[in-house]
Amino acid sequence: MDIRRITINIAGRTYPLNVPAAEEETLRKVGKQIEAMIKDFEANFDIRDKQDALAMCALKMGTNAEVFALNNERNINASNDRVKQLQQLLEDWEK
Repeated sequence: MDIRRITINIAGRTYPLNVPAAEEETLRKVGKQIEAMIKDFEANFDIRDKQDALAMCALKMGTNAEVFALNNERNINASNDRVKQLQQLLEDWEK
């Protein structure tokens, strides 16, 4: 496994990380998203402390992940239901 040493800057701090090469692009992208969210929160809310902005980022990203997971689960369930319907149609047709 190819491990890379990268540095991510978030909220004025530098975080050195050892990551699999396949994850490097994703980590850099997420770091940029966090930085953009921090700037957005600071511009739109009375935030004086980076810790508050980071907490709001964590809450927003966690909420987005949970909504995505719930939607994914619903889609999987709907797909499974549709497959069962198609299987039943095939069984009925074979009779």
